[in-house]
Amino acid sequence: MVGFLLRAAIAALGLWVASEIFDGLVFESPAKLIVAALMLGVVNAFVRPLAFILTLPLTVLTLGFFLLVLNAGMVSLVAWIVPGFEISGFWTAVGAALVVSLVSWAASSAIGSTGRIEIFTTKK
Repeated sequence: MVGFLLRAAIAALGLWVASEIFDGLVFESPAKLIVAALMLGVVNAFVRPLAFILTLPLTVLTLGFFLLVLNAGMVSLVAWIVPGFEISGFWTAVGAALVVSLVSWAASSAIGSTGRIEIFTTKK
């Protein structure tokens, strides 16, 4: 449960950064941002794997670039489900998906699988 909430907080950070970058990504309130982040976690846990399997041939054919469209679709689905979270168009959804993915990757690299911040050391 702690891991899910931590990932939701990271997703909320990514969505907030994306809303600061793109004018077409709007949240009515910070509560809507948190709800959207939680819903994005649920959608990514249940809907995205099924969608990934169904679109696997297209993903292979495009050398993985269709994953951007799939991620944009997940963000758009969350915007459709959560009232008060609006996306103006497809390219805004693609940009938001990219930003959320980059922020999640950066934060997840610093946070280990146990949910603790890991310190990187180098051996001499």
